[in-house]
Amino acid sequence: MQTKQFFVFGEVQGVGFRFFTLQEAGKIGLNGTVRNRIDGSVEVIAQGSKVQLEEIAVWLKHGPKTSEVERVVELDYPTTTIFENFSIIR
Repeated sequence: MQTKQFFVFGEVQGVGFRFFTLQEAGKIGLNGTVRNRIDGSVEVIAQGSKVQLEEIAVWLKHGPKTSEVERVVELDYPTTTIFENFSIIR
């Protein structure tokens, strides 16, 4: 199991991005979190297999139809935390 951190920039707040990310993570079978950041970006911490993380990375580059993703930054996320589910942090 691996954990990645993604920062998604563009028109990604106020367009349902967190909700759609929650749905997509559920379809893929990922655990982790998604939250809005004060700088207008969205942060996703995703935990799963390499294949699952690759799937969410591809999805985040496009996002839902309501969004306009400009760029995604992907980082390794060293942690000992085991996420039990995928949730929206408010």
